[in-house]
Amino acid sequence: MENVIELPVRTLPVRTLMGSGPSEIDPRVLQALAQPPIGHLDPAFVGLMDEVKDLLRYAFQTENRLTFPVSGPGSAGMETCFTNLVEAGDKVVIARNGVFGQRMAEMATRLGAEVVTIDDEWGQPVDPQKLEAALESNPDTKVVGFVHAETSTGALSDARLLAGIAQRYGCVTVVDTVTSLTGSPLYVDDWGLDAVYSGAQKCLSCVPGIAPVTISDRALEKINQRQTPVSTWFHDIGLIDGYWSESSQRSYHHTAPVNSIFALAESLRLVKQEGLERAWERHREISQTLVMGLDRLGLEMMVDDASIRLPQLSVVNVPQGIDEAAVRSRLLQEDGIEIGAGLGPLAGKVWRIGLMGHSCRSENVERLLDALGRVLTDLPKVSSCSG
Repeated sequence: MENVIELPVRTLPVRTLMGSGPSEIDPRVLQALAQPPIGHLDPAFVGLMDEVKDLLRYAFQTENRLTFPVSGPGSAGMETCFTNLVEAGDKVVIARNGVFGQRMAEMATRLGAEVVTIDDEWGQPVDPQKLEAALESNPDTKVVGFVHAETSTGALSDARLLAGIAQRYGCVTVVDTVTSLTGSPLYVDDWGLDAVYSGAQKCLSCVPGIAPVTISDRALEKINQRQTPVSTWFHDIGLIDGYWSESSQRSYHHTAPVNSIFALAESLRLVKQEGLERAWERHREISQTLVMGLDRLGLEMMVDDASIRLPQLSVVNVPQGIDEAAVRSRLLQEDGIEIGAGLGPLAGKVWRIGLMGHSCRSENVERLLDALGRVLTDLPKVSSCSG
């Protein structure tokens, strides 16, 4: 063709991703992602959809029929769960021990719910006694929401215990497993979790923009008893189910991100190949190596208690007088290593170091510790005083 300017494909730098997400992606997943797309109602793609649902059931450890990937980030999974389960006027108890518990409260509030919050110090798990007290004081509560693995603080809550308390008071649970899925033990059925969502870009090491969700029969019963339509068309599970169901006549809902689903399927195959128990152990072992190395550098973990500390996301206190942004910038520019900054009240006070999925490798830990030690040694300290 005449007058057509041929432009080279723009290439971006290769990074070692050790922040709070996204994580690095296995070459097999990238190869799957690069396949030519096919139609989202193509029989071959429909067959892949069924495989993805089965593999997600394995990852979640559930038999829930309604298990599927939402097209959107983890927050879209959160919104799918809340918009279907919560109606205006419903009383909802939300546990807040970090940024994402607060996001749950905001979503429920926007839906017109009467929101009761229970708060724990950032870096601490959700206190079961506080949940019990809140439900005793609010016996008309219908939904309980909490974060299993709080990405902003690196704290792990006891999902099984919290769900058991909610069930005793007749509540369904909405549970955030964005960071915990395949990185920490998670048993949706055995623990009695109801509406559970995650994200593909963390321990699944897939592309961002996919939110695995699983819905229990208890939660589905509540959804089916709604007195009002679901407030958003796109997140209406009744409509989504018509597309993702096992029925031979799938109905059109939206154009699924087919190449992202190719990648998700391969990510889930890798999880199944490794085995969940081995994946959990790999995250624990390599995290211990990281924590010991950070200790040798004189750095302290925000979550002291290893029993409630996420292996896949370490939140590290920034030493006094250190410009935390300068450290992150030098790691990125000099070594190609990305680590995360603090969120909310922790901004400027912590680093968040991710060891999620394909990023959770010993060579990544060695590179980071070497680079971090060098940067901290020759970085000038900043005064904590002003004036």
